[in-house]
Amino acid sequence: MTKLTRAIVVVLDGVGAGENPDAALYGDEGASSLEHCAQAIHGLALPNLGAIGLGNITPISGTPPRSDAIGAYGRMASAAAGKDSTTGHWEMSGVVLQRALPTYPHGFPAEVVSAFEHAIGRGTIGNKVASGTEIIKELGEEHVRTGRPILYTSADSVFQIAAHQEIIPLPELYHICEIARGMLTGEHAVGRVIARPFIGEPGNFKRTEHRRDFSLAPTGVTLLDLLQKAGKDVIAIGKIEDLFAGRSITQRDHTETNQDGMAATLRYLEQDFHGLLFVNLVEFDMLWGHRRDSEGYAQALRDVDAWLPQVQRLLRPGDALFFTADHGVDPTYRGTDHTREMVPLLAYGPQVQPGVDLGIRSTFADLGQTLAQAFDVGSLAAGHSFAQAIGLL
Repeated sequence: MTKLTRAIVVVLDGVGAGENPDAALYGDEGASSLEHCAQAIHGLALPNLGAIGLGNITPISGTPPRSDAIGAYGRMASAAAGKDSTTGHWEMSGVVLQRALPTYPHGFPAEVVSAFEHAIGRGTIGNKVASGTEIIKELGEEHVRTGRPILYTSADSVFQIAAHQEIIPLPELYHICEIARGMLTGEHAVGRVIARPFIGEPGNFKRTEHRRDFSLAPTGVTLLDLLQKAGKDVIAIGKIEDLFAGRSITQRDHTETNQDGMAATLRYLEQDFHGLLFVNLVEFDMLWGHRRDSEGYAQALRDVDAWLPQVQRLLRPGDALFFTADHGVDPTYRGTDHTREMVPLLAYGPQVQPGVDLGIRSTFADLGQTLAQAFDVGSLAAGHSFAQAIGLL
């Protein structure tokens, strides 16, 4: 009989724990986000995460291994093709992609752009890989003058459309994105189409909080599907809702920052629910990793470490807390792309057996399979459960 009432899965977006076995195929040999970040700043003390076992899974200067770890610990290798957020989250929920979602390092093909322009009745500008803040600095004035939306992408599988809210009002921008989402299928089925509205004047453009993601739905049965079908709660914090196209989510809080995501987690932990609290903390990736800012990345980790005791105080009998990640984004690595890495796996809670070394798991899907078994909601197509090893059965 299951002992699990509530599972809290916290995804530290972009916090890798050493090169994946196939890192060389991605040009990411030697990438190791946690290890290299700590080296770059001459030591990173994370005492609370370290107490669970973070220092036991990868070298972290300032966070040594603990023989008296109070949690279970290990690493998960990625078996899925690709190294973006959608791929990583789907894999940990039981859907392992055999073909990477498409990316466009040189912009979108001419036939894709022309078909999109014809469908929306407007030309576009941009069509390249760019930072969202930089692209509106570069092309915002031309957009205002011409009315043409700015089309751009990133290292992720995304089709992003930026527009000034006074030039293309939000309802129209969202409609344009819905058109793009309907067109981008087959070989061009990107993970997300993203509306990126902004305001302001030339030289002072600013993105607004009205971003909206139009996501590809998972291609198989996920942990979220099994839980929802069984009548469990599935609570999404941060961009989780976007990554699963809203499917099988019963409550949501679309936070945009780590601080807001951590605050929302505490609020939900004070409530009664039975199921999964699925949290994404995005700033390691969004703000610091791509900018190769080791100090910012480290401070975000310190913030999570300082928050952890508040979470621990709110845990109840039947709760289990997990920390993991969806990919790496080594802040010391060349370029600005994600890095193909294994991810941390930490488990802690009243029902979790402490000091268990879970080793290196062969797929992120082991986490989803573990929770499916612990909640007794059926099995996923991929992954091997470690629920019994950590005392959840």
